[in-house]
Amino acid sequence: MIADAHVDLLLELSYRERRLGETNVLARTWLPLLERGGVGLQVCPIYVDLAVQPEGSLREALALATSFHRALAENGDRVVQVRDAADLDRIESGERIGLMLSLEGVECFGVETWPAELFRELGVRMAGLTWNRRNAFADGAAEDGGGLSRLGRELVDRLIDLGVVLDLAHASRGVFTELLERAAGAPLLCSHGGCRSVNETPRNLDDEQLRALADAGGLFGLMLHPLAIDPKERTIDRVIDHLEHAIALIGVERVCLGGDFTRRLWEAMPPPPEPKDGLMPPGLEPGVGIEGLVGPEDYPNLVAGLDRRGWPAADITAVTRGNLLRFLRASL
Repeated sequence: MIADAHVDLLLELSYRERRLGETNVLARTWLPLLERGGVGLQVCPIYVDLAVQPEGSLREALALATSFHRALAENGDRVVQVRDAADLDRIESGERIGLMLSLEGVECFGVETWPAELFRELGVRMAGLTWNRRNAFADGAAEDGGGLSRLGRELVDRLIDLGVVLDLAHASRGVFTELLERAAGAPLLCSHGGCRSVNETPRNLDDEQLRALADAGGLFGLMLHPLAIDPKERTIDRVIDHLEHAIALIGVERVCLGGDFTRRLWEAMPPPPEPKDGLMPPGLEPGVGIEGLVGPEDYPNLVAGLDRRGWPAADITAVTRGNLLRFLRASL
């Protein structure tokens, strides 16, 4: 079984339902891919494209949440929502695929903190404050490194009180450091990123950040996209290079997977306006994938690659599912 901390499948579900009038989209699109890849837990982020911000961003976020709950209702015999640790029992038994709702950026909150309570009621159990750009709460990875705003500090405290896991993916270095200090003792992870020592990009964490995250009891999820892995050498071997670097630095028990597969989205939907955040290298299309690892259906290829590299079975299990499931059992 695979546990994955980040795939934007709600974007396709919502697009097909609202723009094309389709029904039961999950069963015809992502669910067969998850089943083929052996995925037992999938975190599903709410991400609002920059083109609709700030006007309409709350409406767009609620539309994605609606698609999430509609998919659960239409496929109750195959999926279950993960709201608390008890829901993980049905996942580990193989009874259902677990789907957990998260937030990738809180731009939809505007300049208020109260929406945190609404989204928690909808099932959000993990939240990152920003995407790559600056918002009213925090700076993203494409900024110069500023920290949390006063409003951002208030929101962090509110999310901690609500028991929502804080996600450091896409955070600027300043936000990353301040969150570790302000949220000491609270559950923290980076749902999808890479190792900057293996591939230099602001979206990846350097060794100091990886150690700090591990020292705080956090979890590092490897992003399986060429932007994080290697824009030129887009191979499973390079994916494993990142995993092995992180494990050597912080231990096998602190590493998991955060797929962030985008090829299907770019094939199924009109491409969004190109974000001017400066992070995508020239010539690297956002929809490109790792060779042999372009979607959740290809997870067996990654497992086979780990086996070829001589990984012990216990380490493969820990990274591909055990660590994230253990983290969530302790956090939810």
